[in-house]
Amino acid sequence: EFAGNVYRAEGTVAARPQQVWECIKPVAGGLRTKWDQNVKDFEVVQAVSDAVSVCRTTTPSAFMKIISPREFVDVILMRQYEDGTMLSAATNVEHPLCPPQANFVRGYNYPCGCFCIPLPGEPDRTQLLSFFQTDLGGYLPQTVVDSFFPASIAGFYSNLTKAVKALKA
Repeated sequence: EFAGNVYRAEGTVAARPQQVWECIKPVAGGLRTKWDQNVKDFEVVQAVSDAVSVCRTTTPSAFMKIISPREFVDVILMRQYEDGTMLSAATNVEHPLCPPQANFVRGYNYPCGCFCIPLPGEPDRTQLLSFFQTDLGGYLPQTVVDSFFPASIAGFYSNLTKAVKALKA
């Protein structure tokens, strides 16, 4: 049971759902490492099926280097629904091929995800709904964590908007 905060973010992106999904989908070699300042590297540790994989994500130091680089190992489900909504859902998992690495603090994502939701009658706009509940691990004061996440989420949406514009160009 996670004792921290659940963060919910919601915004509308001026792009088709498939374009937004192309920027955020959790795949090796994807665009996320190019635009998301909180994702340094992303690797698939084990593909369980076409829709489920175990992945390792590393992050750079953040918040004026108060937060050391982190690593997260998650099981991720990707799904597309009949209405065109695309989902990426994840939670932390232990995996024998991913022991904790010396240069990183192990963090833990609790059930979280992103929904790319088509807007009826507006094919060039997408509602992006995100939920985050992350234990950054280590010995961070709660005030640092509470200060970091809102700014980080705002940066995610801002940088995603720029990435989608670049993709459309």
